[in-house]
Amino acid sequence: MAENKTKPTKIDPATFIAAVEPDWKREDAETICALMERLSGHPPKMWGPSIIGFGQYHYTYESGREGDSMLTGFSPRKSALTLYIMAGFPRHEEIMARLGKHRTGQACLYVKRLSDIDMGALEELIAASLAHMRDKYDVS
Repeated sequence: MAENKTKPTKIDPATFIAAVEPDWKREDAETICALMERLSGHPPKMWGPSIIGFGQYHYTYESGREGDSMLTGFSPRKSALTLYIMAGFPRHEEIMARLGKHRTGQACLYVKRLSDIDMGALEELIAASLAHMRDKYDVS
């Protein structure tokens, strides 16, 4: 079985964030980092070269593949701030309706700027996702 490519690294998240350009994107990354740390109760940790994750859970698929992943996280990518909402979005329709300007993938929330979204709704979304993940998985 293939090994997960995205794993915790020894890269310092603060150093990574300090290098984010432009200034507004770095400020958005600092805001999200503080929010996710507060909500998760876990310090930031780099997962791979560009993802900042919080907490960890262990999963096992029906196929037998298993591994570890972050409970939540984000990456300040060039095209958008990518937030990893591991529980997905269908169970959070009411919150998503209030969120503001965004796009989604399966477990990714794409936001151009934090000023485009309702921060209260984002906080609710992250908290609800974390609660779901803690209920469903063995969390460390």
